[in-house]
Amino acid sequence: MVLVPDEGKSLPPPGIVNRTSIWLGGVGWCSAMLHNAINHRPPLKSGVHRQVLLTTIGWFLGYQLTKYANYVNAKLDRDMMEYVKLHPVDFPPTEKKTFAEIVEPFIPVR
Repeated sequence: MVLVPDEGKSLPPPGIVNRTSIWLGGVGWCSAMLHNAINHRPPLKSGVHRQVLLTTIGWFLGYQLTKYANYVNAKLDRDMMEYVKLHPVDFPPTEKKTFAEIVEPFIPVR
């Protein structure tokens, strides 16, 4: 598809089973069920080919949207890291603290 430009092709592909694919596949299947119910047909038994088709379309769209979201996030991360490299004065290194220095001392109340 055309959503991801050529520079995004070097990113690893998302998993075939991801949150967006499952969600949109379920939406496609539910829309086929709703269509059957509106037309007064048995929802699970009729139009199985339509159920499979809409589930597959939803799954594909979810996969492509996940690829696009990964590309946008990678692009933003790259731009942010480049900005941090170019402006080291604005981002001084932080001093390391132990957990005991961060937490207040425990004083039991009796």
